[in-house]
Amino acid sequence: MVRSLANRVGDLLDRRRSRLALLEMTDDQLKDIGISRCEAHREGLRPFWD
Repeated sequence: MVRSLANRVGDLLDRRRSRLALLEMTDDQLKDIGISRCEAHREGLRPFWD
């Protein structure tokens, strides 16, 4: 049970780091992955549990 909880928390933190990374990308990088600046901003500001 503790391991399952630790895995879930780790997944949530990974998701948050990924979302924050979107906010630091250049417009060209976002274009490469098919995301607009607006979409990156919206995704980057979502709470980690969402």
